[in-house]
Amino acid sequence: MIESPKAAGYRMPAEYEPHHGTLMVWPTRPGSWPFDGQGAKKAFSQVIKTIAESEQVYLLVDEAHREEAQSMLGAGIAYLDIPTNDAWARDTGPTVLVHENGRALSVDWAFNAWGGSYDGLYQDYEADDQVASRFSQAIGLPVHDAHPFVLEGGAIHSDGEGTILVTESCLLSPGRNPHLTKDQIEQVLLDTLGAEKVIWLPYGIYQDETNEHVDNVAAFVSPAEIVLAWTDDEADPQYAMSKADLDYLEEQVDAKGRKLTIHKLPIPKHPILITEEDLPGYVYEAGEEVRTAGERLAASYVNFYVSNGAVLVPQFADEHDAQALELLAQLFPTRKVVGIPARDILLGGGNVHCITQQIPLYGAKCP
Repeated sequence: MIESPKAAGYRMPAEYEPHHGTLMVWPTRPGSWPFDGQGAKKAFSQVIKTIAESEQVYLLVDEAHREEAQSMLGAGIAYLDIPTNDAWARDTGPTVLVHENGRALSVDWAFNAWGGSYDGLYQDYEADDQVASRFSQAIGLPVHDAHPFVLEGGAIHSDGEGTILVTESCLLSPGRNPHLTKDQIEQVLLDTLGAEKVIWLPYGIYQDETNEHVDNVAAFVSPAEIVLAWTDDEADPQYAMSKADLDYLEEQVDAKGRKLTIHKLPIPKHPILITEEDLPGYVYEAGEEVRTAGERLAASYVNFYVSNGAVLVPQFADEHDAQALELLAQLFPTRKVVGIPARDILLGGGNVHCITQQIPLYGAKCP
C-alpha cells in the first residue's frame, strides 16, 4: 500500500502562496472554441502574457498549432507537445503538493470530462486523463496516482492551512465517484491533499456544466477569508443557491477553528447568453455537449486566477465588472488586478481560473 501524501508530510498550498509557474493549454477543440478559437486564443494570450510577467508559463500545444501560439506569445513561454482533448488545465493538470523540506509531489486524479458516460461533456478524454502524469514527468515531478478517484482541479480550493473547499453538487454527482459515500470522498481528499477539514458548500453557479465547481462560486483570498458569488436579485436562480452557501458558511469554522469572513462578489448584472451568432462557430463530435441559443452561461467573477504578481479577473462588458475589480484589489493589495475580457473563454464553458493550474514554488525550503 502506497503511503498517502498526508502521511508523507505533503499539503496543498493556497493559490495565493508563491508559484514556480502556471500550466495552460492552447485552445483548439472545435466543439468548445467557436470560429477556430480566434476569440479564445486572443483571451488566452492576454492571460498567458499577464502571468508570464511574474512566473514561468508552461503551454501545452501540438505541433500543428505551435507556430500560431508562438507568433501570438513570443519568447519566454515553455512550449510542450503533450496531447490534450481540450484546454482546461485546471481540471486535467496535476494538483501539486509541497513538503516543508522543499519537495513537490503531483497528484494525478482520474479525469472523465466532468461525468463520464453519465453526464460527461465529451467522451474522448483519454489524452486529457494523462495530462497530469505526462506534464509532471516532463518537468521532473514525482507523481502520486490517485486513480480511479475522479476529481478535477476546479472542484477544490485550499487555504494552505488544512482547509479544503468543495461543493456537494459536484463531488457527490453520480458521474464522479458514485460507489463512494460522502464520508469516504472526504477521507480521500484529506489523505491526498494533506488537509484536516473539508467545507462542503451545497451549490455552485447556476447552469455550471461541471456540476457546479467550487472555483466558480467561492474562493479563499487569505486564511479564514472567502469571496462568494452573490446576487441580490431574488428572482435570479442564483440567489437561492448563493444564499444557501452563505447560510452554511456563516456556521462553519476552518481547520484551525477560525470563523470565516465572507465577502460577497456580485455576479454580472445581466446573464451572459449564447447567441444565434455564436452557434455556427462550433463543430461538434459525437457524444459532445451541444450549445443552444439563449443558453445561460455560468459567468462569475469568482473564476479569477492569482499569479505571483497579478489577480486576473474575468470581465463581461457588464456594469458589475468594475465592482469586481475594486473588491479584489482591496483583498489583494500587493498584486496588480488585471481585467480579462472573458466572454470568449466562457463560450467554451469555463473561465480564467479553469484554464490555469498553478505549480507551487518548490525546491527551496518552504516556510
